[in-house]
This record gives sequence, C-alpha cells and structure tokens, in this order.
Amino acid sequence: MNLDRYLARRQQQVERFLERCVPPGSDTLTEAMRYSLLAGGKRIRPALAVAACETVGGDVVRVMPFACGIELIHTYSLIHDDLPAMDDDDLRRGRPTNHIVFGEAVAILAGDALLTEAFRIMGEAAARAGTRQASAIQALTEIAAAAGARGMVAGQVADMQAEHSAVDLPTVEMIHVRKTGALLRAAVRAGALLGGARAPALRRLTRYGEFIGLAFQVADDILDAEGTTATTGKRTGRDQARSKATFPAVLGLSAARQRAQDLLASAVRELQSFDHRAEPLRAIARFVVGRACPK
Repeated sequence: MNLDRYLARRQQQVERFLERCVPPGSDTLTEAMRYSLLAGGKRIRPALAVAACETVGGDVVRVMPFACGIELIHTYSLIHDDLPAMDDDDLRRGRPTNHIVFGEAVAILAGDALLTEAFRIMGEAAARAGTRQASAIQALTEIAAAAGARGMVAGQVADMQAEHSAVDLPTVEMIHVRKTGALLRAAVRAGALLGGARAPALRRLTRYGEFIGLAFQVADDILDAEGTTATTGKRTGRDQARSKATFPAVLGLSAARQRAQDLLASAVRELQSFDHRAEPLRAIARFVVGRACPK
C-alpha cells in the first residue's frame, strides 16, 4: 500500500476535526493552544487508532473523536516537555516552542487546556456512542490511565530522575514503556475497542501496540543521536548533552538499530492473522522504524 497517501488522507480528516476541537479565537490562550495543536506532523497516534479500528471492520467516524483526543493529549505533553523545568527545548516541528512564543505561564495553561478539552471531546463522544457505549467508556478510561500517573506522566518523572545516572536496559525500557509507549498502545487499543474487536484480536493488537510503542522511542533516540534538525524539526544531540537514559546510551547505536528492527518484526508478526485491512498498521510500523533505520 502507499502509506504516504493513506497518512495524507487521514491527516486531512484529523486536521478538520482538530480545527473544530479548538476553533479560532481572539484570546491568547486559544492562540497558544492552536499554535501547537495545528503545527502539523504525521499524526501517527490518530492514524494508529483509525487503522486499528479499520483492521477489525469498525466505523472510522466512531473512533475519530478518540483519535483526536489522543492527539490533544500528545500535544499538551509536548508543550510541557519542552518547558525549561523539564527538557528545556526551544524548537519543535521546526518552530519555536510554545513557551518561547507565549511565555511559560501561558504555555503551561495551554497544555492544561488541551488536556482537559481532550477528555471533554472524548466524554461527549462516549455519551453518544450508542450500542458500543461500554467500549467507548473503556477506551476513555484506558486513555486516561495511559496519560496519567501510571503512564506518560510517570514516565516523564522517571526520565528526569534518570538523568546523569548509570541505568541499565530494563530501566530504560521501563521509562519509555510509560513515557512514549503507553499512549501509543492506548491509541491502538482504543481503535480496536471502538471497532468492536473480539478478545483474540484485541490481544494481538495490544501486543502490536506495545511493540510499536517501544520501537517508536528507540527510533526517536537514534534520530536524536545522529539525525539533523532539518529532518527532525527539533534540536538534536540533546539527549547526550543532558545525559538522558536512552537506548543508544545503553546499547550503542548499532545494537539500538537492531533492537528497533527486532521490535518491528515482533509488531508485524502480531498482525499475521489479520487480512488486508491491517496493511496500514503494518506500513505504519515500518515507517516508525524506517525513520531511523533506513534499509
């Protein structure tokens, strides 16, 4: 399949929905929210949710509010991660980070607003989800868990605490299963749940989400170590400068690339029993790893 065409089509749908989520306004808060939310990107998390829904024969319309809610949560996390108190970055997606443009206080509040709007949007969708209301509520609950104190936020804390420390591979994986992997896994599971996946399919898609979630972070770590600002849209080399707990730091670049390839193979293997409708998930997995490990 042509992944570029698939992602472009899904991006258009996602961008239209995101525009409605945070419509234009004359106030600074709205401007700051839209500045980061509508800054572009491949929209991998919404694409994974939609593709998982399609894989089990579900209705894309039903999953879109949750797919875009996850993107609002992801955007909030980027705004906060870039703050001086955390990763202290001044460039994101090729543009100055939110706090550089709007100041730290507004950036914090813009992130807070995106996070809470995400749950309003998904909650409203769950309330009108009809016969799959139980699945919608489960998806909403799992997204909340993935974003919170047992998932992404916990991973961010562990990531900061591990700076300038000697860590082993299990510790690095523990950090990034939470910080990056949890929300990617939740995107896949939400799509599958809202698509009506039966238990065996949901188990396989969950494992796919776990493998691709970790592979995403391995690839990001490699790109930070040897990529360029022009290709990544953000400053590179910062992980080493801050003595971050990364896969290349623990394994070396060659072994980190092999780890990414192994995770890709495991992710794709979980999709063997699905038909052609799972091809977008296969292609997204290859894209995620291929960014850092081109053949």
